[in-house]
Parts: sequence; structure tokens; C-alpha cells
Amino acid sequence: MKASEGLKVVVTGATGNVGTSLVRALEQEPRIASVLGLARRRPALTLSKTEWAEVDLSLEGDEPRLAQYIEDADAVVHLAWRFQPTHDPAETWRSNVLGSLRVFDAVATARVPVLVCASSVGAYSPGPPNGAAVSESWPTHGWPGAAYTREKAYLERVLDTFERDHPQTRVVRMRPCFLFKEESASGQRRIFAGRFFPGALVRPDLLPLLPELEGLRFQAMHTDDAADAYRRALVRDVRGAFNLAAEPVIDTAALASLLDARPVKMPSGAVRGLLSTAWKLRVVPASPDLFDAVLRLPLLATERARRELGWEPSTTSLEALGAFLRGVRAGSGDETAPLAGRRIG
Repeated sequence: MKASEGLKVVVTGATGNVGTSLVRALEQEPRIASVLGLARRRPALTLSKTEWAEVDLSLEGDEPRLAQYIEDADAVVHLAWRFQPTHDPAETWRSNVLGSLRVFDAVATARVPVLVCASSVGAYSPGPPNGAAVSESWPTHGWPGAAYTREKAYLERVLDTFERDHPQTRVVRMRPCFLFKEESASGQRRIFAGRFFPGALVRPDLLPLLPELEGLRFQAMHTDDAADAYRRALVRDVRGAFNLAAEPVIDTAALASLLDARPVKMPSGAVRGLLSTAWKLRVVPASPDLFDAVLRLPLLATERARRELGWEPSTTSLEALGAFLRGVRAGSGDETAPLAGRRIG
């Protein structure tokens, strides 16, 4: 790339929760000349800098087409991820792990200068007993019981090797907490609660009680704020991992306030048992193993992202979660297949 030219960026998983926020953020970044969004299904979303191409990373034999899309890129942002089918972990492994390996191989072959990869808080080992927030140096061995955390942790080891073998590529790993926005509500509802769960039921008058689980504390942020961190990582000379999270930490009391519900103490084992039964009956897609992992996630310290990326979330965690809940009730979505809702907006 000539100094007078902008960057050509390829984004995998560009039609998902983070991808749709990122391609919009890159529209406003003057140092980005063009974006190629890769997805399994071409969206109706139209943006001035962005073109679209279809590719399924889980398919063997699609490597030449993927290589063609990546060969002249200045940077690749790898976001593509499948949460389902949770009853078939081999299928998600083919998409998430083997698909990622295909992307990394294409980046290495093309000698792409920058690779920004979506990792997750789920890549981390369980947090310290005192509940203190962890930095990027905390071990990334995941929780072995859940496919999602196993896959994220495995890819951390793959990236370790990639960085060692390909020092010419600047590698950045984003490790965000839970990401929410109104436009992702319908897609996330389908992923975790199932496509038949009626979002209109998420109302204070219909949810007077909320299970209070011991040790439940997590972080959340607005997806647009995460996309801003990705944008900054693309145009700044940074490497390594960055934790991303907004304040405050969310617990049962905060959730109860958002839902105007009364917390009721309930053993986590009882909740897990109900979820396990519903999962086995295929009533809900979220597995009990993922529930186990969530209860063990560490809190994230975000000083490095604030210092080296100049990043600061513009929305609180409660505002982000509130936007998501509004979207669930309204059936909100976006102009892409993964995020489509009852209405576009």
C-alpha cells in the first residue's frame, strides 16, 4: 500500500453482531479505503466502502476462493463464528476452528501485514477466587466443559504459533465481554433461547421474579464500542491481546432493576438442571455446559485498551443491555440473515 492510499480490509463474519457494527465504523474511518465483507449469505446491507462476497469457512475445497479474497488485503479481521448446533460440537469445530485455520493459512500465504482476530472472555481460565479483574496475561485455557470456551482457548494456542512463525504479520487479539445492541437482539435470542421464544414476554409485568444465582457477575458492553476498538487496532501500531468491557459489572441486582423484577435465591444446580432438561429436549439451544462456563468467567481489566488504543466505551453496560432488551421485546434486527428480526431497525 502506498502512503497516500487507504487500507483494504477484509472482514470475515461481516454480517454478524460485531461485523455489522465494524463495517459501519470503518465507513467513517478515513484511513480505510475499502472493505470486503465475507459471509455465508450475501446481505441486503448497502454501504459506500463495502463490497460483499460469499464464502463458507467450514467447507473443504473453498480455500482457493478464500485465498483470492485475501491475497491483496492490507488487513484481515477474523470475526466468523458459529454458536450452533450445540448438540453437534464437531460441526462448530469444523466452522470455528478449522475455518479459522483456513483464514490464518490464507493470511500467512498472502503475507497480509495485519491480522485482528476475535477472541473472547471465554478464552480465559476461571478467574481468581477473590473475584479481581484479570489482565491480558491471565491464562487462556478456557473452561473444558463447553465447546465455545474450548474452541476459543484452542485458537489462542494456534495464534501463539502463528505469531512465532509469521513475525511479519502484526497480530491483535480482541477479548471482549458480552456484546449487545438493539439490532442484534433477534439474532442473539435465536442463538441462546431459540427461534420460538417470544421476545414480547421479556416485560416487567410478566417477569416478576428473577433467579438469584450465587457468584453470577459478568460484564457487558455495546457492540458499537467493541467495533470502535477493532477500528483503532487496525490503524494503530499495536500487537497482542486487548480486554474490552464497560462499567458497571452486572449482577443479579442490576438485572432485576433492569427487568423490574424481584431477585429470588435459587441454587445454581437447580437452574442448571432445568436448563439441561430443556436443552436435551431441544427446547432451548443454549447448553448447560455454557451455563457452567459463564459462572466461571473472570472479570476483565481494560487498562491496556484504554492506554494503547485510546479507547473508552461510550455506553455503560446497563445501557447496552437495556438496548438489547428493548430489541428483544420489539423483534429488532438488521439487514443481514444472522440478525434479521420482525422489523428492520
